[in-house]
Amino acid sequence: MLFISLDFWAVFTLFFVLYIFVKRWNRTAMLLYVIAFSLFFFWKANGLLMLLLPATAAVNYFLTELVRPPGSIRRPGWILALIILLDLSALVYFKYSGFLVEGILNPLLKSNFSVGDIILPIGISFYTFQAISYSVDVYRGKYEGRPDFLEFCFYLSFFPLLLAGPITRAGRFLPQIRRAEPATRHELRFGFWLIILGLLKKGVLADYLSLYNNLAFDSPGTYSGYELLMAVLGYTMQIYLDFSGYSDLSIGIASLMGFRLDENFSFPYRSRNLTEFWRRWHISLSTWFRDYVYIPLGGNRKGQARTLLNNFLTMVVAGLWHGSTWMFVIWGALHGLGLAVHKLCRGVLKKIPDTWPVKALGWLLTMLFVMVCWVFFRAASLEDAGEILRRILTDFDLAYFVPFWSARKLWCILLLTGAAGLLIPPRAYRRMAAGFTRLPWAVIFLVFLLAVQLVIQLRTGDMQPFIYYQF
Repeated sequence: MLFISLDFWAVFTLFFVLYIFVKRWNRTAMLLYVIAFSLFFFWKANGLLMLLLPATAAVNYFLTELVRPPGSIRRPGWILALIILLDLSALVYFKYSGFLVEGILNPLLKSNFSVGDIILPIGISFYTFQAISYSVDVYRGKYEGRPDFLEFCFYLSFFPLLLAGPITRAGRFLPQIRRAEPATRHELRFGFWLIILGLLKKGVLADYLSLYNNLAFDSPGTYSGYELLMAVLGYTMQIYLDFSGYSDLSIGIASLMGFRLDENFSFPYRSRNLTEFWRRWHISLSTWFRDYVYIPLGGNRKGQARTLLNNFLTMVVAGLWHGSTWMFVIWGALHGLGLAVHKLCRGVLKKIPDTWPVKALGWLLTMLFVMVCWVFFRAASLEDAGEILRRILTDFDLAYFVPFWSARKLWCILLLTGAAGLLIPPRAYRRMAAGFTRLPWAVIFLVFLLAVQLVIQLRTGDMQPFIYYQF
């Protein structure tokens, strides 16, 4: 069930009405009720592979109790290593078996081994990373709470986060489970604000933009440079609207249920350098890689050369996390190189006056780099990515502007609408959110129904899955 489907909202409405009463009645009953619904939700997405989730919960919870430091004494690290190995073994098998055998082993051995068709469980990357963060934080002493097994299952299976994050730390979420406070009026209204934004971003803008983007990226040789540039611009907007829209829906649904989650996107396309971009884009994932990959590699504690290498390796791993193909590795490596170059140049850049032209140039260079990287992220092969970039550089003609606008007027309007949304200053956005939460309930429901109607009106054929489901 997708968060933008009518089926989900029909089922969620029934779930939510009963949830309100169960939460007020008994906390344990609420935990059991939500866990049962979450497992049902995961079963609808993955079938019997949903059993991996309770298995992961059991392994991490009970083994982590063995590494919990008594007082100031740290337990042996081999148990933590075992936990991480068990968590990653399932992830590697389902997500990377084909890549390791067919993409690496076969070329090296000149063999033709095949692992067959392995179904990737939706959401496995997210709940695996969440489970690892819990175990590592307990071992390091950063999280000293002692949840019972039921609370931990709730944390790991909470359905708004289950399929595509945001990745939420135990120290942020588990105390809220223990308190089990009902949602305030502000949280309910703010939840609807985020849900409406998510529906518009994902169900209206991103899905419609994807129709042309898919055509152009799947057959780049049949399109002109101008048409491919529009597809690159369209995909740049699509992936942001798709994933930030999903995050809005997840955080909004959690808010309705009385749980407060952190912001996952903070206007990333307003960034003026690549380091800033990664502080604003998919914040829960970028901070996860910082805390559990970059810092364990040594972070910035072992000299400049090692710092640059650690940055590069972290981004390569982040690229591989996104998908088991060389294209994602290349995407991660490009960002790793970009971050390294920015860190090397920071001493020089700090000496340049921070004027408006300098800010504009920094933003333009950052966005050009990010868009070029998105080409490698989306293209099916290195050849396709090269063809797209080559045609944009050598076969670009503004004469295509008028016929393209005539043929795809609504697509262009929606692209401009998404771009206009990026121009809203963060302070103005927060004022809009605050104003929405003060509206009467009748108006809030009316706006919600209008958003749903827009999703239905612009939906053509099957709904597009969330891009990050595949990761």
